[in-house]
Amino acid sequence: MSDLREIGAIMEPMGRAALAAAAVLARTGSPRKDAALNAAAGAVRAAAGAILAANERDLAAAAARNVGHARLDRLRLDAARIESIARGIEQVAQLPDPVGRVRASWERPNGLHIERIAVPLGVIGIIYESRPNVTADAGALCLKSGNAVILRGGSESERSSRALHECLVQGLEAAGLPATCIQLVPTRDRAAVGYLLAGMTEYLDVIVPRGGKELVERVQKEARVPVIGHLEGNCHVYVDRDADLSMARVITLNAKMRRTGICGAAETLLVDAGCAATHLAPLVEDLLAAGCEVRGDAQVQRVDARVVPAREEDWYTEYLDAVIAARVVAGVDAAIEHIARYGSAHTEAIVTANAATAERFLSHVDSAIVLHNASTQFADGGEFGMGAEIGISTDRFHARGPVGLEQLTSYKYVVRGSGQVRP
Repeated sequence: MSDLREIGAIMEPMGRAALAAAAVLARTGSPRKDAALNAAAGAVRAAAGAILAANERDLAAAAARNVGHARLDRLRLDAARIESIARGIEQVAQLPDPVGRVRASWERPNGLHIERIAVPLGVIGIIYESRPNVTADAGALCLKSGNAVILRGGSESERSSRALHECLVQGLEAAGLPATCIQLVPTRDRAAVGYLLAGMTEYLDVIVPRGGKELVERVQKEARVPVIGHLEGNCHVYVDRDADLSMARVITLNAKMRRTGICGAAETLLVDAGCAATHLAPLVEDLLAAGCEVRGDAQVQRVDARVVPAREEDWYTEYLDAVIAARVVAGVDAAIEHIARYGSAHTEAIVTANAATAERFLSHVDSAIVLHNASTQFADGGEFGMGAEIGISTDRFHARGPVGLEQLTSYKYVVRGSGQVRP
């Protein structure tokens, strides 16, 4: 068992440094933050070889532990993904600074002028698993939104995350900002996670978990500060009777198979009974041909002998792999009912040419993201124009959907008077 005093000796100085850095960032204007981000992006490109070498060591170690294909895909970096990381940092720099933005203003009858103004949250703790790009995305978003951050990456991505973190530190130092604005927990000891959750209330304002169900459940159970997080991405594609078949085929295949290991990947296909005779078989055949296992109800099984019988738990499952559950439903209301019962309130899509049906689906499905005639794989902060994201929140308060710059701020009220007193 880890010595908590040793963990505390690591974590407590990080907490104190983060508080001090947050005070500096709260007074730092956009030009300096943007300079740090642009310098960090340049450092990522310059260090691409070193980052790839570190990632290769992480991949080899993960493969030796028989880590599954989906987790390896989330861990893997290549030249294109590193360039995407650098561009993502630059895109965050180009976004409007949320800090200081007037969210609302009004005048009272007594002459008081009231403004609601965006302010940083303060110090954010982020715990994530095998995605090394989260190091860059989270660091960039926290910096731009004026928050200091303590990052705790997974042991699988330790070397990759450390290489990316060094680039962020180079950017901070180039802009004359404290290197402690973005800190990476230096130990793989799992006790550090527990300490971050329960022993850092003096320093942390919010915790953001990004990872699998087990991690998020642990964070929500043990955290002693507010949490922004989601449990699962059990996402659905509903193909309506008025769907264009060619569009439905393209969207369904992309939603499931573009990247199976992301939280926006479709996990369940619902097909309207009104078009099952024409649409179901082509949709199933496309998925099977792409190497996706299809687990279907009795009607889906009848269109292809390769379909595996679906069990009740399949409708609840986030596979994060080349597996999809499929069933035929009796129209849009049945699709809405299925999603309400089995879904995780993450992302759902409808494919239809009927505008009224689309609006019914969009207004009645209570998920963080709902789409019409588009792939669920667009559930991404970068695709929403946020530059990057820390994750997709399925919470119903403070932040919902992609957690970007705006979601990493709170607000205060500024009241200007001319000598008013309350009678």
